[in-house]
Order: sequence, then C-alpha cells, then structure tokens
Amino acid sequence: EVQLVESGGGLVQAGGSLRLSCAASGFTFDDYVIGWFRQAPGKEREGVSCISSSDGSTYYADSVKGRFTISSDNAKNTVTLQMNSLKPEDTAFYYCVATELITTARVMEIRDFGSWGQGTQVTVSS
Repeated sequence: EVQLVESGGGLVQAGGSLRLSCAASGFTFDDYVIGWFRQAPGKEREGVSCISSSDGSTYYADSVKGRFTISSDNAKNTVTLQMNSLKPEDTAFYYCVATELITTARVMEIRDFGSWGQGTQVTVSS
C-alpha cells in the first residue's frame, strides 16, 4: 500500500522559508514521480513541483520557479520541497503525490497522480 506522509508545514512571514518533507513507503521509490500539489481556499489544485526518482528530472510551476527547490533522497525514500521567498499567495494546503504513470517530471495533471498524502497547511502572512 502506497503511503505518503507530509511534514514541515506551518506559519511564516512573507519572505521567509519553509521545508516540506514527504516520507514515502509501500512502493518502489525509483519507479515513481513524486511531487506536490497545493490548494488554496476557493481555488483549484495546482501542481507545484515534481521530481523523477529514476532520471532526476524536475518540474516547477511558473508561480514557484526560482523560489522552490525539490529534491529526493532515494536511500531514505523522502522528497523535500524547500520553499524560499514565500509570498502570501503561497498560502495553501500542500499535498505530496506520487505516480508510476509517468517516468519523467513534467507539467502535473491531477489525473496522473493516484496516490496522495493527507496534506499539510502552509500559511504565509503579509
């Protein structure tokens, strides 16, 4: 059974940083693309970033490019999202997601990601 457990959310002032971690279990880590969606109140879910454990490719939404960095530790089955220069518009519930339907990181479609964590709240105050 695929399990994704997020940690690291919280409250931070604009311009600050947070690090989200996703601990994965129940599947062969190297075969999956793992990433993060977020959803703000009243908005659609947005694919933020993902990484391919097999080829190391990464994807970032334009809204976070240059501020967020995703990385994976294949030995620990963990994916980390380092979020810097946070803005109030980054406030959302962040979900760790995983899929074996794609092998290279690219624009994230909800339909591709069948495994979701419970999520963690990120709040950025102005």
